[in-house]
Amino acid sequence: MVEGLFLTVYIAIVLLVSFFSMRRIKGMDEYLLGNRSINPWMSAFSYSTAYFSAVLFIGYAGKTGWSFGLSGLWVAAGNTIIGSLLAWLILGKRTREMTQRLGVSTMPGFIGIRYDSKALKIVSALIIFVFLVPYSASVYMGLSYLFEQIFHIPYTIIMIMMALFTALYLFIGGFLAETIMDFIQGIIMIIGTVLMIYFVVNSSEVGGLTSMITSLKAIDPRLIAPVGPGGFIPLLSLVVLTSLGTWGLPQMIHKFYTVKDGPPMKAATVVSTLFALLISGGVYFIGSTSRIFFPDSMPMLNGTPNPDLIIPQIISTTLPEVVLAIIMVLVLAASMSTLASIVMASASAIAVDLIQDTLMPKKISQKRIMLIMRILCVVFVGLSLLLALIPNPIISLMSLSWGAVAGSLLAPYLYGLYWRGTTKAGVWAGIVTSLGISIGGALYAGLSSPLITVFSAAAIVIPIAIVPAVSAISAALPQQHIDMVYNTVEEIA
Repeated sequence: MVEGLFLTVYIAIVLLVSFFSMRRIKGMDEYLLGNRSINPWMSAFSYSTAYFSAVLFIGYAGKTGWSFGLSGLWVAAGNTIIGSLLAWLILGKRTREMTQRLGVSTMPGFIGIRYDSKALKIVSALIIFVFLVPYSASVYMGLSYLFEQIFHIPYTIIMIMMALFTALYLFIGGFLAETIMDFIQGIIMIIGTVLMIYFVVNSSEVGGLTSMITSLKAIDPRLIAPVGPGGFIPLLSLVVLTSLGTWGLPQMIHKFYTVKDGPPMKAATVVSTLFALLISGGVYFIGSTSRIFFPDSMPMLNGTPNPDLIIPQIISTTLPEVVLAIIMVLVLAASMSTLASIVMASASAIAVDLIQDTLMPKKISQKRIMLIMRILCVVFVGLSLLLALIPNPIISLMSLSWGAVAGSLLAPYLYGLYWRGTTKAGVWAGIVTSLGISIGGALYAGLSSPLITVFSAAAIVIPIAIVPAVSAISAALPQQHIDMVYNTVEEIA
């Protein structure tokens, strides 16, 4: 079976890279940051493959295409311009400079030093560890649906297999293995996306670009309008959540810590933006064909419409076996990269920010903290698996996760990089607001409700206004501390 051969080769490559990387890891800096010397192509691919996972390919592309038609491409535009280009331009260089000079290796570490608060550091670390679990679970679910369509193996078995494989991969190789694999996986994603676009658009069901537009218009003229039948607010919420949300996700910000400064930073910006344009644009374009394949209703699972089955069923019926095998590895590659980034960010938040720096400062060896990180990687994978075994829409789990984490951390991090006037009270107000909106929205609407995306987007945007508003009327941090934080950077700017 071609799919089995491709899968075996891919797993063998991952394990070889992991064992190779393990031999080069001599300390925590290599395990967590790759010694802050990752070349621009690898940095750009690492950022982009962490961005786009099975959640995009399986959950978002199908549901967005079915609900919005061609206007779903606005989401791809947001991912490219806001989530990639502006993220690198606004956050990249400043993050690289400040974190290196302040000697921090994690997002909670920066927040703790910038606001001179152990409490904020601990809370940030806990938010990351707890609320990235749903996102990780959504990635497992996306993988399982695809594999079930191809191999006809129950998705619970696939999720367990992927959990074991991910835990082993991270336990062995750390960030270096993750980054090398990101580059390989990025190439697979590019090839797979181009092939998927070609074969789906030229399938007998779609019949080419012109026929595709004609078919969509015949089903519902709004499917080719600037705003599809899903409505403006839900579409805008998707753009905000999946684009601006990346600015507050630790697994994404972590990529800026590791890239070489100077020209490599500029090169990484260009490569990452072009990658996002191809992958996000290509996948959402394929998603826009959903109504051609399912004009009346979504595919059913146990008698209930399930948007997570749209893309797996489209590609399983339109792609040749060899191309289908490549797409299978594409989604696996994208998901493995995202999972690795999520797990590393979550494990480091607890191991470095909570245990090493807060509970046991100067009392724990680097060797032991590395072991703790590796164990936490396994624990996080296990928790994600348990949540993934509970049926929930992929898009809902991801929305809740991004809303809570990005909403809590984006404003404190962004203002912390640039504005001296941001205060502890402002940051606390932003975190409380974000958690209140994201958790309250989930409880009010339910995870299966499409409103979860709207609440999550609001949880990201509203704290951007709350943090400066409260900071303007609350006590400032000591000037000596502020000078220390910013002069450290401005002296070399």
